[in-house]
Amino acid sequence: MSLRPVPVLAALLVAAPVLAGDPPTQAATALHCAHLLDPAAGKLLGETTVVVREGRIQAIHAGAPAGGDGRVLELAGQTCLPGLIDAHTHLTSETSPTGYTDQFRWNTADYAIRSTVYARRTLLAGFTTVRNLGDNANESIALRNAIDAGVVPGPRIFTAGVPIGSTGGHADPTDGYRQDLAGDPGPRVGIINSPADAWKAVRQHYKDGVDLIKIMPSGGVLDESASADNPQMTLEEIKAVVAAAHDYGFTVAAHAHGAEAIRRAVLAGVDSIEHGTFMDDADMKLMKEHGTWYVPTIIAGKYVQQMAGTPGYYPPQVAAKARQVGPIIQATAGRAYKAGVKIAFGTDASVYPHGQNAKEFEYMVQAGMPPMFVLQAATTHAAELLRKADQLGQIQPGRLADVIAVPGDPLQDITAMQRVSFVMKGGTVYKQDGKPTPAVSP
Repeated sequence: MSLRPVPVLAALLVAAPVLAGDPPTQAATALHCAHLLDPAAGKLLGETTVVVREGRIQAIHAGAPAGGDGRVLELAGQTCLPGLIDAHTHLTSETSPTGYTDQFRWNTADYAIRSTVYARRTLLAGFTTVRNLGDNANESIALRNAIDAGVVPGPRIFTAGVPIGSTGGHADPTDGYRQDLAGDPGPRVGIINSPADAWKAVRQHYKDGVDLIKIMPSGGVLDESASADNPQMTLEEIKAVVAAAHDYGFTVAAHAHGAEAIRRAVLAGVDSIEHGTFMDDADMKLMKEHGTWYVPTIIAGKYVQQMAGTPGYYPPQVAAKARQVGPIIQATAGRAYKAGVKIAFGTDASVYPHGQNAKEFEYMVQAGMPPMFVLQAATTHAAELLRKADQLGQIQPGRLADVIAVPGDPLQDITAMQRVSFVMKGGTVYKQDGKPTPAVSP
């Protein structure tokens, strides 16, 4: 596991510089925390005051607020943490027993409108930043833009738009359709069958305004095809996607359950493996050699396994795949941790109901990961995966003022992460005393 250098407390408790000639600044807000988690140092600090001004952390100092710290928000008995990052979400859809028929009745606008509800839920659960790894028609780009403009509340979104995959593969949105409806989707909507198609698809994504690229080199659970794990993209196709994506400054996330698909994706240079259910020892060794991140999404596996037991919730072939994948994914995550694979937090939100993201912490601990490690996975590790470690994942002067709080000590009781009582994103308070503020109230 590769972490950034550990700062000493003296370096943490400083103020950001103010330059001569700077314009007048807004009044500061001081957060008075009973404890503060420093994930970079791997320490839980005692009583701490975090001073926020104009959307960024201005200063941090031990003890109670001092004169001049501005408005004080008391967080007695609570632990303050950096805003959480979920590196695998789908904010524009949500699991439903009618989901496979809704797609023939709903318009893109229906998904987009519902996405504002899911985004709000996610933010109030303490997740101030997410990677959105796939949607139906680039509607997550519009959601990202609306949140950035302050039109609707939600987490900071880095979106991949529609996923890229092969004809009939996990990314093909027409799997299971009758022939006259299925058609032949192509690179414009992310379906490729050659390296040339790969370049065209990535360039189209660049034109559409995505932040990263998501590929589907293996089968998956929830599409209406037979296999959850067969390889569905050639090594040459994946290499072409990665080469094009890196040309445009994009990272590449690879949905991959099967061992062969994982091997191809890592050799081709992807930045992260998502799910990784059937990852073997050779894959783990290869991922360590290449510095590839792993995003386990244990909660998704457990949820689909549970719902596969509900008659009619999934089509029969989907339920069969869910029963195959669900029991394995948590154990794989535990083995990857022991093997030293780099792990970032991600949940596959939408496979389970939005807002329950923090359940993943509990499952990661059950898999054998220490509480501090799983909190680092959702802060410093995920920020590094996003290539935003200088802005996100830590409470330090100069970084974005994303701060949450939970009651008690999450290192002693990781389920505290499911009881977020305070949420600040970019200096704006969205939840206080366990209740939404007017900024997000209906």
